[in-house]
Amino acid sequence: MADLLPRLFDLLLALAVLISLLPLTTARVLLSLMQSRHPFEREVLVGRLRVPFARLRFAGRGPLRGLAVWINVLRGDMAVVGPRPMTVQEASSVPVADLVRFAVRPGLISPFGLRKKVGIAHVGESALDRDFVYAQSLRGDLGLAARSVVTRALGGGNAPKTTPPLLNFFGIPILNTTMAEAVDWIIASSAPAGAVVEPPAASSSLAQSGPPIGSGAKQMAFVNPDCLNIAWQDAHYRGALLTAERVIPDGIGIHIGCRMLGQALRENVNGTDMFPLLCEAAAVAGRSLYLLGARPGIAAAAADTMQKRFPALKIAGVRDGYFSEAEEPAVIDTVNRSGADILLVAFGAPRQDLWLRRHRALLVPGVCMGVGGLFDFYSGRIERAPVWMREIGLEWLYRLMQEPGRMWRRYVIGNPLFLFRVWRQTLNPERFALPAPGLLADSKARQA
Repeated sequence: MADLLPRLFDLLLALAVLISLLPLTTARVLLSLMQSRHPFEREVLVGRLRVPFARLRFAGRGPLRGLAVWINVLRGDMAVVGPRPMTVQEASSVPVADLVRFAVRPGLISPFGLRKKVGIAHVGESALDRDFVYAQSLRGDLGLAARSVVTRALGGGNAPKTTPPLLNFFGIPILNTTMAEAVDWIIASSAPAGAVVEPPAASSSLAQSGPPIGSGAKQMAFVNPDCLNIAWQDAHYRGALLTAERVIPDGIGIHIGCRMLGQALRENVNGTDMFPLLCEAAAVAGRSLYLLGARPGIAAAAADTMQKRFPALKIAGVRDGYFSEAEEPAVIDTVNRSGADILLVAFGAPRQDLWLRRHRALLVPGVCMGVGGLFDFYSGRIERAPVWMREIGLEWLYRLMQEPGRMWRRYVIGNPLFLFRVWRQTLNPERFALPAPGLLADSKARQA
């Protein structure tokens, strides 16, 4: 019965699509016959139980070629929702532990594909496929299909023109990177003095900006639309972003802004998703973390959560963010004496990035990064949005519902204001040119 209901859903939907679009389908068949003398092109893929099948596409040129795939759904080669169909070569290299993905039909919509559209496919495809197979239900299929429709309606299905190595929002260079590359860079850059570290291949092409390596801690900053709105009018914060080694894109608003500029965002590299991945990588590499900021007890609770999850993780120390300017030298000395390789500062933007800019030359940790409210989520003080809301880019709405009095200005006013400013940039891109043309040239050379 568990398999019958999803199959019945697939069958009824395929029939509905093919019958309702019968005039268009007929016209497309005739066009294919005129152009190619045969109706279909076939691509051999691997389906359920690793049985090969021919995925159909209408032959020739022109629109609606993809409609033919509904014939595959009708005859049971594919499902509406399921793991991504693989080529024969891909399927032959799937590890034994991941063969469970072939227990169900491949889908037009895959869990990994949906998350990739909004840039949050940070968990491996095989893990998402396993979760899907073990938990598949008609309700789950309907939810995934509905979220895919919403994502496409919001622009996820429109192909952007370019994928530049650097994004430019209001003259601030933002590295167009992936989560894996960002974590690799943190681990490589936080190696203790004297250690020999081979930079990972994935991060070797990343651009650098700011002070040269060796002039104190290297600074990473995450920016979302609210941060960029602040930088629009705050010269000091803007300067902190321009001198950081890495400025990383965070949030669905950046994704939408990129599409307005005709560009593709590789991934939404937000700090909340990064934290467990960084902790795991740090545990493997032997790096230690210092958690500084948030309310009393919050950083300690977040550290405890991660140490339970990754027993090998080294937490060099924790401290809340409630200290005076006179206490700053003592706080910096405590961080340095802890021997931490990576410092996470949760003061909120722009304070955390300005604080790091002022003190980075005095800080010993190899990498320092502002992480906003990250500790609140992992301490359990604030609940994160459910996955389905993140998959359609509505995590901001969940935060607004949690704290409307504090968040309404950021989201209700700030998000439209950010998009308006991006629109202004599309009208006059020269006004918002990057401040250091050599930086972009260097980035392109490294990417080549």
